[in-house]
Amino acid sequence: MTVKVVRQLNKIALLGAPTSAAAMSLGHERAPAALRAAGLVERLGSIGYTVADLGDDPPRHFKPDEESPRARNLPGVLAAVETLKPRVEQAVKTAALPIILGGDCSIALATVAGVRRYFRHVSMIYMDRDADLNTPATTSSGCVDGMVVSHLTGRGAAELVRFWGEPPLVREPDLALFGVERLDPSEGELLQRSTIRNYLAKDIKRTGAAAVAQTAVDRIRGNGYEFVLHFDVDVIADFQATNYPGSGGLTLEEVRDALMVFARQKHLAAMEVTAYNPAKDGDGSGAKLIIDLLAEVFAARLEAINAASTSNAAPESSAAQPPETKSAAAGATPAHEAGDTILSTPQPGEAWSSDSLDTENEDDAGASGSDSHNTDPSESSPETDGSPS
Repeated sequence: MTVKVVRQLNKIALLGAPTSAAAMSLGHERAPAALRAAGLVERLGSIGYTVADLGDDPPRHFKPDEESPRARNLPGVLAAVETLKPRVEQAVKTAALPIILGGDCSIALATVAGVRRYFRHVSMIYMDRDADLNTPATTSSGCVDGMVVSHLTGRGAAELVRFWGEPPLVREPDLALFGVERLDPSEGELLQRSTIRNYLAKDIKRTGAAAVAQTAVDRIRGNGYEFVLHFDVDVIADFQATNYPGSGGLTLEEVRDALMVFARQKHLAAMEVTAYNPAKDGDGSGAKLIIDLLAEVFAARLEAINAASTSNAAPESSAAQPPETKSAAAGATPAHEAGDTILSTPQPGEAWSSDSLDTENEDDAGASGSDSHNTDPSESSPETDGSPS
């Protein structure tokens, strides 16, 4: 039986994924505790959210692994995502918006898999300075943190590809890289022939962060799926409290503008915040910046939701119909199919069930070439600079 879900839009479920297993140094595992200690829960509460803090997974630490130079610490990485996945499922089940505090970027596998417990397909905005498209065959470091997108799309180490029983976790046309400023040569070559949508930092700066963010949402939302937002804080230019800071790329203001667009989307199914390293943030200014940014972005989300609730006060028969978009007009799958989530004003949520998976037909032919990012003049082909991911 299909179960409709009324998402409680003023409710957040906070989860900690304290892992640095996929990184090349210690520190990320301390991020969830540091962000809580800096007042994240209180700030989110002060702007109108009910925050359920679901606590942390057991910490997983980076350790040298010279026996597996092409994919280091895979057992620890796999243990971290296997532990996190059911907790994301539970968070989604509460009808709240899950916010997952990482940790390294490998938690994306668990976040998407957990959301897919209730949604048959999921799209993704991957906001990161790096493309994370290396594989054990192409890496020079063995850093699994630089392979996350490859694993999401079904390439890479077999242990992580098989983490989801029917890979890929996200189909290439349903995934958008946003803010990439560093590309290894092999990653640039892959993007040239891939249907992954990519929005490079230099192009975002030229066109405008909010405009490009909306384009990215329109592209991945054309299929009607919910989406996960991955936010790696190293996408912020000159942000030092991370393992691989950079001076180029998106400014804090551009990152804020993009996040404002992403967070206002009612089809946002989960968000993760990754790559903050308290070990590189002695005065706590990095944590404060992240919390201030999230508070501003989620205050705007709540304001947009409340405004939409007021303007959409209409008979139930019409309110249940999603607004027409360019994608829908072009014949894309409607946003609300049987079993898809229906969002409305905050109220007690109905029961969830694994039977609430949607039954949309998969258009694999459309995913394999005709919808390539290279056909869109607003999306440029990648350039490589040889920087490490």
